[in-house]
Amino acid sequence: MPPTLLADARKAADSEGVALNQLITLALAERFLLWRTEEYFEERARRADPARVSRILARVGKGNPPDEGDELPLEFSLPGR
Repeated sequence: MPPTLLADARKAADSEGVALNQLITLALAERFLLWRTEEYFEERARRADPARVSRILARVGKGNPPDEGDELPLEFSLPGR
């Protein structure tokens, strides 16, 4: 491990009140969980049926406008709109 990274890790462990090995183990576990989560959603996205998603969004969105910031991109068009 590069000395600067080790020094940062030691500082973080001290500030969190945990052992350096515990901090490293938790950081690795968190990163691996993120990788697995990304793989899971990539697989789900590959199996998605865009036409079905559009039909569901058109049905669910009626009378229920999105919150600010949750709007669909302009290039996304729903059937019948």
